[in-house]
Amino acid sequence: MHAYGPVPSRRLGRSIGVSPIPPKTCSYTCVYCQLGRTTKLTVKRESFYPKEDVLRDIEKIVALNEADYLTFVGDGEPTLSRDLGWLIRECRRRFSLKIAVITNGSLFFDPDVREQVLEADVILPSLDAGSEEVFRRINRPHPSIRFDQMLEGQVMLRELFDGQIWEEVMLVSGLNDSDQALSEIRDCLDRLGADRVYLNVPIRPPAEEWVMPPSPERVLRASEILGNAWDISGYETGEFGLGGFSSAAEAILQLCSRHPMRIDQAEMVERRFGEEGVIESLIRSGELKLITYRGKSYVAPARFRRGGRPS
Repeated sequence: MHAYGPVPSRRLGRSIGVSPIPPKTCSYTCVYCQLGRTTKLTVKRESFYPKEDVLRDIEKIVALNEADYLTFVGDGEPTLSRDLGWLIRECRRRFSLKIAVITNGSLFFDPDVREQVLEADVILPSLDAGSEEVFRRINRPHPSIRFDQMLEGQVMLRELFDGQIWEEVMLVSGLNDSDQALSEIRDCLDRLGADRVYLNVPIRPPAEEWVMPPSPERVLRASEILGNAWDISGYETGEFGLGGFSSAAEAILQLCSRHPMRIDQAEMVERRFGEEGVIESLIRSGELKLITYRGKSYVAPARFRRGGRPS
């Protein structure tokens, strides 16, 4: 199932997600990733699935749900799909929804990647570092990607793209929350000329268990240094769209594979289907795992791979 949701988004309201790539296929293996460690670290762009099949999945979900955005986000990096441009064009032709692309921003140095996203309404790239050193430590990119190359690609995208660019900065305690690191990020943001800057912290179980958000005081300091950043470090609220699912088990498994859910969110899905004991059954069967992070319990797919504390 390539399309899912809508899911509640702090930036995009009710967002129907689209994944045109296999799980955990990415050009980064970020320490904070809510989907666990990357299993296929690559920069090779491919047609991973028949694009017509992806489009049919989108059509089914759009027909059953009201939403604010149709968002290409993937279970890794969506710009690795060679079919992204075709899918965006077809969705723009067929649906009235606004189109967003959530991306790590690593591949825009490639002219073809820039060309493929130009018909979107909003592009949401990440910028978690202002230097090569911090870039390597927090995003852990494919060895072929250099920080200056990534940044220049985003600068070139801004020069071409007529829509909105909303940059997101994910803060991790001890990695990119010092005054120096934040000042370096601000200097890069000044070059990019984004329409908005979102300031975020890890709220779901990260790929590395040692990853923690900065203190509230450091988040406030980050907002001061970056200037005019939108703080979205709180927990999201709202219901998940369940159109197209035949059971609570199917809905929870599909949604968790792209968006690990708090226990209270998964229990809400159970209630909406009038079912009980589904979460416990999925955990017992090994299809889901229970993870605690920052005092909250989450359910995540069995394939979720998490690193231990550094020695």
